[in-house]
Amino acid sequence: MSDQANCQRKAVRPGEGDAPRVEHIDAVWHIRSTSAVRQILREKDATTQAGFNSEAIPEGAMRHSPILFMDGDAHRLQRSKIARFFAPKTVSQRYRHLMDERAQALVAEIATTGTARLDVVSLRYSTAVAAEVIGLTHTPIPGLSRRLERLLKQPRHDPATQGPRQGVARVLGTLRGNLPMLWFYLRDVRPAIRANRRAPGENVISHLLAEGYSDPEILIECVTYGAAGMATTREFISMAIWHLLENEPLRTRYLLADEPERHAILAEILRLEPIVGHLYRRARSEITFSDAGQTYTVPPGELLDLYIRQSNADPDIAGQEPLNLCPARPMPRGFGPEVMSFGDGAHKCPGNSLAIQETDILLHQLLALNPTLLAPPKLTWSDITAGYELRELMLAVPSEIAPARHPG
Repeated sequence: MSDQANCQRKAVRPGEGDAPRVEHIDAVWHIRSTSAVRQILREKDATTQAGFNSEAIPEGAMRHSPILFMDGDAHRLQRSKIARFFAPKTVSQRYRHLMDERAQALVAEIATTGTARLDVVSLRYSTAVAAEVIGLTHTPIPGLSRRLERLLKQPRHDPATQGPRQGVARVLGTLRGNLPMLWFYLRDVRPAIRANRRAPGENVISHLLAEGYSDPEILIECVTYGAAGMATTREFISMAIWHLLENEPLRTRYLLADEPERHAILAEILRLEPIVGHLYRRARSEITFSDAGQTYTVPPGELLDLYIRQSNADPDIAGQEPLNLCPARPMPRGFGPEVMSFGDGAHKCPGNSLAIQETDILLHQLLALNPTLLAPPKLTWSDITAGYELRELMLAVPSEIAPARHPG
């Protein structure tokens, strides 16, 4: 494989190809321009959340809507209250020791066994960190991670479809998800709620209890934060090490770099390989946006499908060879190195600092073992995130690092 091939996007979805920057088809706007995506995400109170199965939940079903599904003043207020859990200073002071400790234990285990399946390792690691932030620290991590993973396998409610058949499919999908949800509640969430009622901590569950959330409402928030903290970070860890192991100059640079430069390398990998492929918004009122000198008007009620993978590779923002990996890529003022990978506007992911630092701590320790990639991972696509999933990414460490294993 050539050096050029090692620098290119690895998760390529069939049929992506070239497409118009803006398309309007059957009351759905398909938007692939970075500028237009950012304009829509920054429209204050003009859109509502339409992704992540949000429109499958009946309006008014809960007194407190999940934060991911909130909009307007209620969302802004709740975001301001939970910001303290994800601030960069908090991440370094409160969670860094845990991340170091968990990474050291996992890397030592890999050094002992000589091989590792990285998607399993990254699942255990990211679940442990997410559990600390959420407050789900009262059950063993392996079981918690399996139950969260089952919950995230639920079929996606497509906001672009309507009609009686889709309604029946939605009900059947909900029924299929009831048992994993119940099991997650009984084994993980209910014990954590009881423990945080007795002794409140600095975590999301204690915050929700103080806000008067009911047990079912806390359950939904735990799924939301668990998906954001576990599933997305898990995939990024696997994708980042795939790039670093197949690109020797980049790997060497990463290992020799200081922390800010390592974070910049990871941000460029994330720009190239965003975990969430699409964001969906529903127009609450008329929206006007512009792109390439043309102005568009979106009527109320229409769906906006925001293509994050394409907007991250928009040459107007990313510059030359946008589908290649180029750390320290120059960006226009106002754009971060990861572009739209964490979203933008009111719903921008608050856990960006946590995700990058968490990934860096594990990868920096793991790469010090000088591992090799036994086989590329199996790549599939998630219904919920419209992004990639990497499985069976097998690593081996040199025999001089892994101790000999003796029978008996």
